[in-house]
Amino acid sequence: MMSTDLYVLFQPFVLLVGLVIGSFLNVCIQRLPEDRSLIPNSACESCGTRIQAYDLIPVASYLLLRGKCRHCDAPIGGHLPLIEALTGLVSWLVFVKLIPDAAHLDIAHLAAWGVYFGFCSLLIVLSYVDIKHRIIPDQTSIYAIPFGFAAIVLLNQLGYDGWLAIGWRQSVLGALFAGGFFKAAAIIAKAMAGYDTLGLGDVKLVAMFGAFLGVFPGVIWVMMLGSILGSVVGIIATIVLRRRPWMPFGPALAAAAMFYVVYGDVVVQGFFPVLALWAV
Repeated sequence: MMSTDLYVLFQPFVLLVGLVIGSFLNVCIQRLPEDRSLIPNSACESCGTRIQAYDLIPVASYLLLRGKCRHCDAPIGGHLPLIEALTGLVSWLVFVKLIPDAAHLDIAHLAAWGVYFGFCSLLIVLSYVDIKHRIIPDQTSIYAIPFGFAAIVLLNQLGYDGWLAIGWRQSVLGALFAGGFFKAAAIIAKAMAGYDTLGLGDVKLVAMFGAFLGVFPGVIWVMMLGSILGSVVGIIATIVLRRRPWMPFGPALAAAAMFYVVYGDVVVQGFFPVLALWAV
């Protein structure tokens, strides 16, 4: 059993890890839609000057540089520090959810934090890319499914038994059920509307959710909440813009999945007790 002092020290550590990972997510957001390698060093998009390590400090560098390139004064995207700060916050939220006290600070629970923080990191990337480019990169959806299976098996082997300990059967069934359900829904919706209302990217996305969250209550709850969020945002946008805009569905599903990771046990047991009975 770890001491309380060590548990307290871990919290700023996981926040720092989140900030650093957030900086990497910005690279993914910038390069994945263009099929560019993630390996080359970062450079200014305007002047092409290589960005030095001291200008890559999450959030702080943006503030110190006042949102401009050190060499050409070109503006730096304001989304960069926001993504870094959000990722740091999510890292901490997942940590305190899965490791609520010092008694749970062990290898199995730390591995669970790593798995589901990684899952949430994928959600952050795909949400921004879907909003800006109207695509969901395969690297954040279908390619992540095998890693979801492997991660669940690893947690089982380590003896993790906390929140989101779903078991490999739930993981496999979750991917198959969610992908199959959304594919069928996409076919039916296209037949009724005459055009694609659900893209193949959304189908791949919910299949990935199933691999990490399982069928019951995980991916079913996420699909319900994601559909509600997407509808509400669409209605508000239509009222504000006075026209029916195109709205990406991926970010609504991603927000629902992230909410489920952090607060799902409380919400499901409180408001959807029937689904909670299916949890394993």
